Formats: sequence, C-alpha cells, structure tokens
Amino acid sequence: MADRYLNSLLGDNEKIMLVTRQHWFLLVSAILLEVVLTIVVVVGVTLATAAFGPLAAIGYVLLIYTVGRGLYDYFTWRNVQYVVTNRRVIHLQGVVNKNVIDSSLEKVNDVKMEQSFFGRLFDYGDLEILTASEMGINRFRRIGDPIRFKTAMLNAKEYMGSDEDRPGRGSGAGRGDIPELIAELDQLRKQGAISEAEFETKKRELLGKM
Repeated sequence: MADRYLNSLLGDNEKIMLVTRQHWFLLVSAILLEVVLTIVVVVGVTLATAAFGPLAAIGYVLLIYTVGRGLYDYFTWRNVQYVVTNRRVIHLQGVVNKNVIDSSLEKVNDVKMEQSFFGRLFDYGDLEILTASEMGINRFRRIGDPIRFKTAMLNAKEYMGSDEDRPGRGSGAGRGDIPELIAELDQLRKQGAISEAEFETKKRELLGKM
C-alpha cells in the first residue's frame, strides 16, 4: 500500500533511484515491550488455567492489546520511507494520514551525515539535508545504510545537472554523447543508485539511438 501511494506521487518521467527506511533497531526497540508482555501473558494464563480452571483463560484477552500494539508499531515503522528519485528527495510517513516532505535536488546545498560507533557497526545513521528552500534543513534519523542513501542522492543531483547543462540534452542526446551516458549509468549501477535491470534497459534505449 505504501509503495502504491509512493508511486502516485511521482511526476512524468520521474523515477525512483533508492528507497530506504529507519533501521530495524528502531522497530525492535518499539515492539520489544509488546513481545515480552505477550510471552508473560501466555505463560501466566496457561499456568493460571491449569491451577484455577478454564475461567482463567479469559486473561488471553490481554493478547488483543499486546499483539495489536505490536502490529501498530510495525506498520508505523514500515510506512516511514526515505526516497531518492531523479528529481527530488522524499520523506513519506503515516499509516492512514500521510505526511509527505520533499526537497528538490536542485535546492540541495549540502548533506551532513552522523554515525556513532554502533551506527557504523550496524549500518545506520542520521542525515541532515541542507536546502535553499524555506524549510532549510530536512533531518532523517537513524536510517538504514545512510552512506548508500547519501551517495545515491548526490549522484542523482549530479546526473540531473549534467542532463540540463550539456548541449542537445533537452531534445535527446547526440550520438557522440551516448557512450559517455552509458559510462555514467554504469557508474551509478556500481554505486547501487540504479539496479542491474534499470541499467540494461536504459543502455538498450541509448544504443538504439546510435
């Protein structure tokens, strides 16, 4: 459902380069209490039923709260997405009510990344995206694989700039530009900004123009 909503936000010729979420540590820390309470309820009610009879089984009603709360925490975590497209950076959150914040790559001035010792060990960190918009700073906290996200964003910004600045790009690349474009796409593929399938598809399109 979240992916369908994300796709509905995309403009014409806008493509998703990378999607990530907050690190799974945050999910574990959110549902840990519910998991412990669920185990306590199951063990406690089972023992009580054996000692006091079937009426003690009514305690299983408590599982509705613990399991429901755990599912709520999971879907809350699942529906927070950090997205890099070929035009912008999108921060999407909310299960039912959606909150979308996006920053145009053209307005991104700098990116600051912070990783603690454990962040480097388990591959998570904080990103601050400094923009020229009214918002100024967009903070992404404890996202998974922050280095890959930062690299994908900077590569997309650079690639977008080269698309706009080079002669002939607005009406299609010239034949002499095609090998250079393929090399740029290959570099994006190696850095994880685009998939192997996306690289091959775009490569075939470019070779067809030669």
